[in-house]
Parts: sequence; structure tokens; C-alpha cells
Amino acid sequence: MMKTALGRFRVVSLVEGISYLVLLGIAMPLKYFVEIPAAVTVAGSLHGLFFCLYILALAQVTFVNRWSIIRVIGAFIASLVPFGNFVLDRRIRHEA
Repeated sequence: MMKTALGRFRVVSLVEGISYLVLLGIAMPLKYFVEIPAAVTVAGSLHGLFFCLYILALAQVTFVNRWSIIRVIGAFIASLVPFGNFVLDRRIRHEA
């Protein structure tokens, strides 16, 4: 799966999606309800790293697979919506 640009993009996309859900679903409640702000610091930093890797993987798959600008914008928007990466992965898997 990691041998192609599309495979790497799918893996990074899933990891980024999971980190986003951890940030929103675990770290944010810990910060605001239990007053543990370190949870957001750690989860937010990791999510930021994974988001940067997502953008790099998106750029690579765009150039290698010649994705259209509409598809790239859709993939970018999917990364901003909770569970969006999982929907995108399902669509990519069905097309491949």
C-alpha cells in the first residue's frame, strides 16, 4: 500500500483523520471539562504534523496521478471536516 503515491496518500489521510478525531473528541473535552490543557498541546501538535504530511502527500498524488483541481480542492476540504478523510478514502478505494 505504501509503494504508490496513492497508497501513501490513503495512509496519511487515515492517520490525519484519526488525529483530528482524537483532537476534537478526546483532547478538547479534556481541556475544557477536566482542565488538562496539555492534552490539546500534544494532540494538536501531532495533528499539525499529520496535516502537513497530508498536504505533502496530496501534492505528490496530484502530480503523479494528474488529479484535477476540483478533486484536489475536494480532498483538501475533506481534511477539514470530521470524518471527511474516511469518506474520501472510501471513494478513492472504489475508483482504484
